[in-house]
Amino acid sequence: MGQDTLQIKPLQIGRLSAERPVIQGGMGVGISLSSLAGAVAKAGGIGIISTAQIGFKRPDFLKNPLEANLKAIHEELKKARRIAPEGIIGFNIMVATREYASYVKEAVRAGADVIISGAGLPVDMPKFVAEAEGQENEASKRRTMLAPIVSSIKSALVICRMWDRKYKTAPDFVVVEGPRAGGHLGFSREELSAYGADTADVAHTYDRGRYDEEIRGIIRVVKEFAAKYKKKIPVITAGGVFNHQDVLHEMELGADGVQVATRFVTTEECDAPMAYKKTYLDANEEDIVIVKSPVGMPGRAIRNEFLARVAKGRLPVERCFQCLAHCDPAKTPYCITKALINAAEGKLQDALLFCGSNAYRCKRIETVSEVMRELCEG
Repeated sequence: MGQDTLQIKPLQIGRLSAERPVIQGGMGVGISLSSLAGAVAKAGGIGIISTAQIGFKRPDFLKNPLEANLKAIHEELKKARRIAPEGIIGFNIMVATREYASYVKEAVRAGADVIISGAGLPVDMPKFVAEAEGQENEASKRRTMLAPIVSSIKSALVICRMWDRKYKTAPDFVVVEGPRAGGHLGFSREELSAYGADTADVAHTYDRGRYDEEIRGIIRVVKEFAAKYKKKIPVITAGGVFNHQDVLHEMELGADGVQVATRFVTTEECDAPMAYKKTYLDANEEDIVIVKSPVGMPGRAIRNEFLARVAKGRLPVERCFQCLAHCDPAKTPYCITKALINAAEGKLQDALLFCGSNAYRCKRIETVSEVMRELCEG
């Protein structure tokens, strides 16, 4: 099927129907909160709030980060609902988060429509959701739709098989994040190199055809489990989706929708401060680099003073915010929470500025509705 004959159709995930097949990617800390998620949901897509240190603005955050974050889950979702009362809104929750189960359960209790989870394999997410909803693994009654983030055929097989074996269920949808995505990446540095996605010249070195085959393989895996559970499991692709032609390309591969993050940063409604948005507007292609994150995986960010200091040596951690399950404050190269909070507060000289490979293509501040129209209509 050629792109000229493709139609952009609504996205159906179980009981949920999004007019536009666009999920806004979760960006933490404080980049995708209620304002952005609500605006995307109001425009017909699916708005996603990142739970990563979501309560950093609360007065009790320094005293008890976990408690502040769990309260903020309810607060941000309520604010997003006021913007889009009929919209689809959910959360992105990193598996690497300390007290991961508590975040999943709190998101369910708050009334999330969907939960998307990556930065590790969300093996036990169905269990946590069932416990929060008071069920005993009755997936058919589940109110919150669940999606693991995968990056390879292997990871898709592992998570689908484990959910099948342990919980007699399958994902409600699957998000496939490719090598051109922003923030934390589900690839080793060697894997990124193999795809030509570890250089600043990624637009010209990236082997899209090779990863397209991986996407097709993941879709085949998901279809096997969809057939077993007699339900449709949409596959959503992400990483480097910037314009209408990109959306059409993903649909041609067989994707049911796309996840977009970077493009939404430079919108009026994005929760990031203008200073953060301006770093995208001012960035050149060579400014976008791969960094090693304290999470233990590569990440994509904009080169700045902070990264230059990190390259020279470890930056001692002054306070632990209890954010990552496997972080040792005495050994971590820097505090990722503090670096991301600085970004969300506009303190750019001390900030980690996560971005996707296309950040340099953002040239003006747009509205969410403008971006949604361009993605879906051209």
